[in-house]
Amino acid sequence: MSFNKSELVVFMNSSEIKEIVKKLAKQIEYDYQDKEILFICPLRGSIHFVSDLSREVHLPQQIDFVHLSSVEKGGAIKIIKDIGQNITGKHVIVVEEIIDTGRTLNFLKTRLLASSPASLKIVTLLDKPARRELPLRPDYIGKTIDDRYVIGYGMDSSEKGRNYPDIYSFKN
Repeated sequence: MSFNKSELVVFMNSSEIKEIVKKLAKQIEYDYQDKEILFICPLRGSIHFVSDLSREVHLPQQIDFVHLSSVEKGGAIKIIKDIGQNITGKHVIVVEEIIDTGRTLNFLKTRLLASSPASLKIVTLLDKPARRELPLRPDYIGKTIDDRYVIGYGMDSSEKGRNYPDIYSFKN
């Protein structure tokens, strides 16, 4: 999908995003008091969110990355880059910028649970349950949104728009 920035309208500005990130960080700190956590960031969209969230969570932490790809809509999910750490016995939090159908995230969750972490939770900046194909519910939700296409703060359209500090949707 090709777009022109003039076709977009601000859906959430950077100040709103920062407030949500701070709120989520406080919830995580409360739940994981005196524990070390491991954030897992699915590439590429979640990089901005995990960066901001990790700076707001004042607990011992590590960050690891995974890159998954759905070959085609409804098709098999492919691992492009797996995590590099042994997560057995660790408190793992998967950091997603947006949860849509939940297919890729469900695949990742199942794969991570097979490694016996001490706990596994999911945090998402945006949750879009209207598009969910699987009964997956994140543990921490920044904001629930309706079924709309959003761009910015890591979310893209054909790899464009990830760098926008605000989140946009289309005018029409």
